[in-house]
Amino acid sequence: MDKPKTLFEKVWERHVVKSRESEPDLLYVDFHLMHEVTSPHAFNMLRQMGRKVRRPDLTLATMDHQVPTTNLDKPVQDKIAAEQMDALYKNSEEFGVKMLPWGSKGQGIVHVIGPERGLTQPGMVIVCGDSHTSTHGAFGSLAFGIGISEVAHVLATQTLPQRKPKTMAVNIEGKLPSDVTAKDLILGILQQIGTDGGVGHVIEYRGEAIRSLSMEGRMTVCNMSIEGGARAGMIAPDEVTFEYLKGRSNSPTGEDWDEAVSAWKELYSDEEAVFDKEIYIDASKLKPFTTWGTTPAQTIPLDSKIPYPTNETEKRALEYMGLKPGISIKDLEVDAVFIGSCTNARIEDLRAAATVVKGHKVKEGLRAIVVPGSMNIKEQAEIEGLADIFIDAGFEWRSAGCSMCVGMNDDILQSGQRSASTSNRNFEGRQGKGARTHLVSPSVAAATAVIGRFASVTDLNKEEVTQ
Repeated sequence: MDKPKTLFEKVWERHVVKSRESEPDLLYVDFHLMHEVTSPHAFNMLRQMGRKVRRPDLTLATMDHQVPTTNLDKPVQDKIAAEQMDALYKNSEEFGVKMLPWGSKGQGIVHVIGPERGLTQPGMVIVCGDSHTSTHGAFGSLAFGIGISEVAHVLATQTLPQRKPKTMAVNIEGKLPSDVTAKDLILGILQQIGTDGGVGHVIEYRGEAIRSLSMEGRMTVCNMSIEGGARAGMIAPDEVTFEYLKGRSNSPTGEDWDEAVSAWKELYSDEEAVFDKEIYIDASKLKPFTTWGTTPAQTIPLDSKIPYPTNETEKRALEYMGLKPGISIKDLEVDAVFIGSCTNARIEDLRAAATVVKGHKVKEGLRAIVVPGSMNIKEQAEIEGLADIFIDAGFEWRSAGCSMCVGMNDDILQSGQRSASTSNRNFEGRQGKGARTHLVSPSVAAATAVIGRFASVTDLNKEEVTQ
């Protein structure tokens, strides 16, 4: 009888091309995603080696990190951004790689366009020169970020040497409270495991709370696996996964679809499978969260007070964030609200935020922007009237890109400004030199934009009653 295996072990073993003792396994890569920032040097390495792209049909390039999200009809003003975008265009053309240029239909954040086009499928090994490639693990794929030399290796060979990580299970049992979103769930997980809790492991998220999430919610959870130090995050595919993929442009059809689903249903951790590390979380005790410090693990419930520092790292975080221990997080005023990023810029996220802001106005003096995750999502949001709701409320409605998540082009904060952001990182200077970032869900971001202080939807409803 075969040894019981985890989901990760099943996917890994199916992709091993060569395995030798004391050496990394050589893995076959099913799909490779690229963007303009980490690709130029990789293509230069191919030229130096005199190599071609082994399987150009298994690589898709898009422009996302550096692209402006306004003035698509004008030349790119940022010199570095323009150079990187031009390089990706020319490299893709020279090496025969399909590329989605800035502003084109289908262009968008690399971890948004893969799933929406049906390119991300269960059981795959997917790589990209970006740490948040873990997003795709929501489909039961093994997806992780790689370095520039590894990008070149994949381009040249469609394989990648990798040492096998350990396995970790995060079990979230019970039902999530009605006001707790997928973003709150992953922030709660990070609060418990810390930024190094998953180092050297691939995390599988399991339990009733995970199964209850939509695919968009599952992508949000897996997206931030890297913030806990994990190599990747995975969720076993189920009917929710299959329904999301059915009918997408690159999904199987007809008999091929039936065969694919039959194979995907085998992608789960066997009942007796043993994980190297396992933790349990009671979903019913989770609340809407926000970060207070400079790592995603420095997180507290929205109804809490800023904690007193227990070490020098926390003391430095408080100083950088301009916070005093003991004050309520809800007393903090914000200068900006950002709804976007590969974590929370999908159509479901925009619908949630629009539902909250409908009929309201952004607090006077506060800057609020919405950046869809792809041009397809932008179009869909405009068809549904979501864009009109945001614009009427006083939000800036932008085109697709990473935008303020990475603080590039004009989408940055000024030093000392405080933001409520649906992105994935709140590091020092992440959204601009001296900027102070608090990570929140789309619903909290929307309520905060209206009230001007950190607020939940419940707080917004209460304020309406008292007015």
